[in-house]
Amino acid sequence: MIEPVMLPAEEMLEPVIAVVKAVAAAEIMPRYLRVAHKRKTDGSLYTEADIAAQEALSRKLREIYDGAMIGEEMTRLEQAEQWLAGDAGLWCVDPIDGTSNFVNGLPYFAVSVALMQHGRSILGVVYDPVADEVFYAAQGCGAWLNGEPLPIKDRAPALREAMASVDFKRLTPKLAEHLATEPPYSSARNYGASTLEWCYTAAGRFDLYLHGGQKLWDYAAGSLILKEAGGSMCTLNRDDFWAGRLWQRSVIAALDPDLFVAWKAWLRAFHCRSD
Repeated sequence: MIEPVMLPAEEMLEPVIAVVKAVAAAEIMPRYLRVAHKRKTDGSLYTEADIAAQEALSRKLREIYDGAMIGEEMTRLEQAEQWLAGDAGLWCVDPIDGTSNFVNGLPYFAVSVALMQHGRSILGVVYDPVADEVFYAAQGCGAWLNGEPLPIKDRAPALREAMASVDFKRLTPKLAEHLATEPPYSSARNYGASTLEWCYTAAGRFDLYLHGGQKLWDYAAGSLILKEAGGSMCTLNRDDFWAGRLWQRSVIAALDPDLFVAWKAWLRAFHCRSD
């Protein structure tokens, strides 16, 4: 069997970005505010736009590199099979991250594509079609937003003055309560699209990031973009972010290294070990 040929990741960025933008224009935005939705067995939403976009991405990305593919809208069995088949090269796709926002007309959702090799991301593209902002990175080549290098804001405040992105619903009750009553930061937001939260942290729009449990397609592209922007990340229990559980991985992250150390220390002091 002949293995598919993979170009260097940086050479694939431009065609991947073109595919993502084309799929968003053809399959996602024409259905914005015009599509019915259903619920999966886990309670999360999906729409005709999710399915159409995933199918289009699957076809077009395999024209760039004909490897295995994991999509959010696949069954768990299909995802597991693709993961096992994709060590040499694996596309990881979230056709619409922030489907609840998409369904309700909130302009904060994104298309996310990562190319992974040997379990690590080597290319990441996250596209916000409403703002027309594309965040992207290739391993070892830096991170970018619409052609401008990230971060776009690199002034790091003290922890007490920081802006945080925090998803409370998957945190332990002890940690969530402490964050709500005695937060170490100035202000917190949660807009409901993990892939963009990674990118906003990479850009410097958020100083801190915390999430209690993400799926592979939530972090595959964004974690590389943050890393290539100079940021740091770990899980609530592990310093090596990639040692966390594949399908449900917590996130502690920050762009500034000193702020990251302070943020991690504060969180771990109050976290009940459960990752």
